[in-house]
Amino acid sequence: MSGETVSDVVEEASKRFGSEFRDMTKNCRIWLNGNPTEIDNPVSDNDEIALLPPVSGG
Repeated sequence: MSGETVSDVVEEASKRFGSEFRDMTKNCRIWLNGNPTEIDNPVSDNDEIALLPPVSGG
């Protein structure tokens, strides 16, 4: 997927994978190349974006 920012890529993925994906992203932490990132950070070719949903344990 392509885009200039993390937000662009997440939006493109939301269009591709639908409303359930979009809803899930609202509660996720976003990582770029193995590091926490902000939604407005720029991306480059071959960057890896990970959406990490909240988890709990005990």
